[in-house]
Amino acid sequence: MRYSAVKKWAVSNCIETFQPQKMNEVPFLSWLDDLKPDLIVTVAFGRLLSKFILETPPLGCINLHASYLPAYRGAAPIHRAVIEGAEYSGVSIIDLTDELDGGDVYFQEKVAINPDDTAGMLHNNLAASGASLLLKTINALAEGTAVKTPQDSTLATYAPPLSPSDEMIDWNHRATEIHNRIRGLSPWPGAYTTFRGNRVKVWKSAMTGDPAGVEKIAAPGTILGFGDGTIEVAAGLGSLNLIDLQPAGKKQMAAAAFCCGYRLEPGDRLGDW
Repeated sequence: MRYSAVKKWAVSNCIETFQPQKMNEVPFLSWLDDLKPDLIVTVAFGRLLSKFILETPPLGCINLHASYLPAYRGAAPIHRAVIEGAEYSGVSIIDLTDELDGGDVYFQEKVAINPDDTAGMLHNNLAASGASLLLKTINALAEGTAVKTPQDSTLATYAPPLSPSDEMIDWNHRATEIHNRIRGLSPWPGAYTTFRGNRVKVWKSAMTGDPAGVEKIAAPGTILGFGDGTIEVAAGLGSLNLIDLQPAGKKQMAAAAFCCGYRLEPGDRLGDW
């Protein structure tokens, strides 16, 4: 068992913590009732709050959600935005209700997604924006100046939890889509392909001279060549360069080291079981 960063900070600052196994168990609800909080804040909590909890604090319950709502409601907004090649994401502070990420918005802010940003990079950018926006919301609630704006549910999109199938690279897809998947699953859980019957994680890639991925170059998954320490691989349309890989049971390594260790040659195939 390891403390989260939040609990470490709370304990080091002598702030009381309570970690129930279930939100609706009596000891926790009694503790919350005795605490009489003015406001409840959740971040990446992943659970809907009960009516009792929602109605406990006079200033309500608010949530920091890692998307520019109503886009990407749900469990994996950061990963899905990068995987789908979105140009921007954002942070939204919303009123918590019994609808998944459907509450009214207090404040929100757009955050650009650069073409080579990973999910980890976007997470850090959103964390910085979200922290300041959360403080702004709390101050507005305390001062009585906070204003809520309903979401347009007709524009809502969803970001379901990641599944094992999301991690597998399908070389039949366009090169840009594969590149987005690789960066959208870095640094966790990681996209993978196969080589000579074994799994290989792909942690970093880059687009080649066909950035639009509009040409069919060779059979998908075919290794086309090597250059500048990368491995160029054909996709369904276009190609991309693999930069960092990790064979099963081994440490992450540069593409050049992978080439030497596995004696790769042009014409070899990735994605073959």
